[in-house]
Order: sequence, then structure tokens, then C-alpha cells
Amino acid sequence: MSVAGVEAWSGKDRGDENFPVGSFLIRPDLRHHVHAFYAFARNADDIADHPRLPPEEKLARLDAMEEVLLGRLGDGAAPSAARLRASLAATGVTPRHACDLLHAFRQDATKRRYASWEELYDYCAFSAMPVGRHVLDLHGEEEATYPPSDALCVILQVLNHLQDCAKDLAALDRCYLPADLLGAEGAAVSDLAAPRASPALRRVFDALLVEVALLMPLAARLPGTVRARRLRLETAVIVGLARRLSARLAAGDPLAERVALGKFDIAAAAFGALRFLP
Repeated sequence: MSVAGVEAWSGKDRGDENFPVGSFLIRPDLRHHVHAFYAFARNADDIADHPRLPPEEKLARLDAMEEVLLGRLGDGAAPSAARLRASLAATGVTPRHACDLLHAFRQDATKRRYASWEELYDYCAFSAMPVGRHVLDLHGEEEATYPPSDALCVILQVLNHLQDCAKDLAALDRCYLPADLLGAEGAAVSDLAAPRASPALRRVFDALLVEVALLMPLAARLPGTVRARRLRLETAVIVGLARRLSARLAAGDPLAERVALGKFDIAAAAFGALRFLP
């Protein structure tokens, strides 16, 4: 690995995501800080998902990103980590959330199967929860907002896993569907290579959507606990979009088609968020 540059950007940006990332609803002076965190996460994710890098190379590159983030390696090795370090210095937000994300990406580099919902949830504690916590800290919110944010971030992560289950297996031989659920329903990882979901695999999807539904009441509390007006609206929109994507996945087959949100969903979620205006 050359220390001259470890990042491997895929070309994806904020517009490719399911949910708004540092949208116009975020306070203007904080937007570029949200974008700095996103760019760091995007580059680390692209390393972990790189189809041609061996696991040891991925781990070395992710380690280098952390070294730059913490100021122990030259900025040129990971420009997005250097940009985030400057953002953290300017805002006083802890680097812990970014380091937790790197923990998840290291796991992605070496782990391709999950045994249970509990194991998947533990992964989400590093892959998803830090994102919400970073944004909350950036806005000066209380730690009491963490639990509903954590629930919402797990929901978003699981919904994304369901959307991309076939692609993850085909491109990375990675499956986030818990093995115990697959076994209980008589399904197998190899079922994800079929052109459409079998009845057994459909039951696995539905079981994960039940877990999402159980988390939703806690997640839905987030907008009401956030003090910052713009962030309150942003989180309300995201909760609305999560509900709509969950319903789409309950009705659609992610193996047969790309199950995704459209402009009408965004408009409807935005309209529903208006009740959180003061």
C-alpha cells in the first residue's frame, strides 16, 4: 500500500443515498461539516467494498484513514480524513463516532455472514448509530436524543441491507440476513441469487421488517426530542421516508426489482414533517 493515497472513491455521492444527507434543511453553517463526515464515511465504505482489494489491504487502508483522522499520519494519505479532522477541530465534536464507523468497515472487510439479529444489531451499533450521533453532537443536542436516533439509524441500515441483499451477495459474497432466520424459514444464502424471492426468503424479509416495525415507535420520537428547528424537520422527513421504504419492501421483491423511493415519497414525507414546525 502506498501512503501517498489510500482512499478508493467509487464515484457515489450524497445524491445516490436513500435519505437526505446534509440537505438544505440542515443549518447552512453546519452543512459542510455534515458533508465532511459523509465524505469520510463514503471513502471508508468504498475501501471496505472494493471488489479487487484483499482484506489485509482494506484493513491497512482503513487503519491509515484513522491515523490521518487522529493526526498521526500525513494528510495526503487520506484527504477526506484530513478534512474531517479539521471539521472536528472547528466544531469540538469527538472523533469517536468516525472511529466507530471505521470499526464497522473493518468488519465489512473480513466478515461476510451474520448469525443472528443480535449480531446484526451489534454491527449496526458501529455502522449506523455513529452517523446519527455525530449529527446530533454537531448540533449541540443532548445525549438523551441518542436512543431514538440509534433506533432510526438501525432501521435505515436494515432497510438498505434488504434493498441490496442480492447485489451484496453477487458483488461481495456478503450477506447480512441472519443465518438463524434463514434456517428457521428453510431458506439459504444461495436463494439470493434467484431472479425472485422464494416463499421462504420472503418470510425472512418479513421477519426483518417486523424488527424494523418494533424499532419504529422509538425512532419516531426523535423529531420531538430535537431542539434545533431545521434538524427537527430533517429527522421528521427521514422517519417518514423510512416508513414509506419499509412499506415498499413489504410489498415488493428486492430480488426481482430495485425497491426504492421516488419523488412522491419525498414530497409526502416532507409534507408530513410540517407538523414539527414550532
